[in-house]
Amino acid sequence: MEKPMKKLLTALSIPVLLAACSSTDKADFVTPADLQHHHWVLSEVDGKEVAKAPNGSQADLEIGEAMNANGNAGCNGFHGQAEINPKTGQFRIEKMAMTMKMCQGEAMNTERAVASTLSVWSKIDLGKDTLTLSNDQHTLTYTLRDWVN
Repeated sequence: MEKPMKKLLTALSIPVLLAACSSTDKADFVTPADLQHHHWVLSEVDGKEVAKAPNGSQADLEIGEAMNANGNAGCNGFHGQAEINPKTGQFRIEKMAMTMKMCQGEAMNTERAVASTLSVWSKIDLGKDTLTLSNDQHTLTYTLRDWVN
């Protein structure tokens, strides 16, 4: 009876040991497929609601095919290559290029927060209708607003 008990104990402990050694964090990472072909409008910066610019434009972010990103940062347009760090799951837009219009007031504050957050590695959380990017400086909350035909 002792031998079957040892075998049973060994058989039961192997899956537990394997689960303890494997990292499940990667399964929780946002993937490029989760982001591609979606359009988000910036709704909050650091917990404060973002108003439309005087010209009616809104800060937004769109991730297209091959993780090409573009949008409006507050008053200037931007584009670049979005990427997700495979080890940390963090998000950034590499080599982000922006137009250089002069911004004033709140639009400039929004512009700075968006540009500084999107261009560095930030934690990304994706909800049903929200995308949140956060780092040590800012938290950006976007609301899903996919284009409709």
